[in-house]
Amino acid sequence: MITTIKTIRNEGLFERGDIIGVGVSGGADSMCLLHFLNQNKERFQIELHAITIDHKLRENSEKEVAFVKDYCKKNGIKFHKFEVNVQELVEEEKLSVEEAARKARYGVMDALLSKNIVTKICLGHHMSDQAETVLLNLFRGAGLSGAKGMEVVRGKYVRPMLYTSKEEILEYVQTNNIAYVTDESNFENEFTRNYLRNQIMPLIKDRFPVAEQNLVSFSRFAKMDDDYISGVMNIDGMIKEDYYVKIPTSYFLYKEPIVNRMLRHALEHLNVSKDVEKKHIELIKEMVKDAVNGVKISLPNKVTVHKEYDYITVVSKEKKYGFESEKLKSGTLEIRSFGKIIVKRTYEVDITKGTHIVDVVKVPTNAVWRSRKEGDVFTKFGGGTKKLKEYLIDKKVPSRLRDATPVLAIGNEVLIVAGLDISDKIKVDENTKSAYIIDYVIKQ
Repeated sequence: MITTIKTIRNEGLFERGDIIGVGVSGGADSMCLLHFLNQNKERFQIELHAITIDHKLRENSEKEVAFVKDYCKKNGIKFHKFEVNVQELVEEEKLSVEEAARKARYGVMDALLSKNIVTKICLGHHMSDQAETVLLNLFRGAGLSGAKGMEVVRGKYVRPMLYTSKEEILEYVQTNNIAYVTDESNFENEFTRNYLRNQIMPLIKDRFPVAEQNLVSFSRFAKMDDDYISGVMNIDGMIKEDYYVKIPTSYFLYKEPIVNRMLRHALEHLNVSKDVEKKHIELIKEMVKDAVNGVKISLPNKVTVHKEYDYITVVSKEKKYGFESEKLKSGTLEIRSFGKIIVKRTYEVDITKGTHIVDVVKVPTNAVWRSRKEGDVFTKFGGGTKKLKEYLIDKKVPSRLRDATPVLAIGNEVLIVAGLDISDKIKVDENTKSAYIIDYVIKQ
């Protein structure tokens, strides 16, 4: 396992005191990794935990979990077992079995990391896995970022054996008499990766014996180029949040390679780049050129892309809004989809505050904060009544955010549009004795 040791050292995978969770299925690769790290935990100054996830897809899965548990008990390794219902995820989210299993696995591991039960997670991917990933990405129409394949370090996930050959792994397993189980599903060629591994790769290696090594070498060059270009690319104008990225439409005037990379960057930020192909990138670029404001297109992984005035917004998950909250009063009202509405009562009325101050007496006591409804109308500050929908369009509020904008209303009469305006009917005047001053901390 000399290659693995070099990777750990060169990439600085471990820090003193790291609590390492190892994803263990019971197969040769993961058992090799678990044994190797357990033998070298003092050398690397790490604490070791084994993580086994039962996908409940095969009859033998419980036996495999028991096998790993028994191994950990005998070798003094902390063991964590989790069960996930992959089939339920397939049906609920319309995913393939492969996609659902991956999503479930990472959901479990992400939770362990967020709770600080482990500080990093080691995965047993090796050179053959990397070569397959590079080919699959290229077959799907990936560019340079796809050609780099998996990364040795991705956040708190590390792959110490990514440059280690399968032959070296099997030699280590044999030399150290490491028992392992064989997953029969690895031979079911209806799964895309299995088909490539079992049917295509043997033909390639028969004609090109060092194909795997060369593919992995190519992926490393691709990573260096990709990292360099990403480092010099100016994306300061992109607005990146947890579930969406806003890209100025002016950025689409850049050269095509930069535009492609920019879109990939947005998708990777949202962790939804998997299964997004060249045709989808082209679709977004066509949208920028030809589509009118408000148009939405759908991509794989429930991603939607919206044309919103001067921005293209990539959204990882559509949010459903609909709320009815408390009445207007002093204090801070937090609305998850919007942000904070901060209300202070004052008896020193300043008419110049305009749309940030309202007359307490003029606000009906039964007016409530809620999301907009069909038939809502609004008399804007300064006069002029129109449908709320038309007002929001005039204010260039993107369609996907209109339901997220709270309004203070009584019936269908809107008195305040949060963050934007107050109704002329509740504005302060020279007769106002008491007022509410309203400020906003907006998420979008």
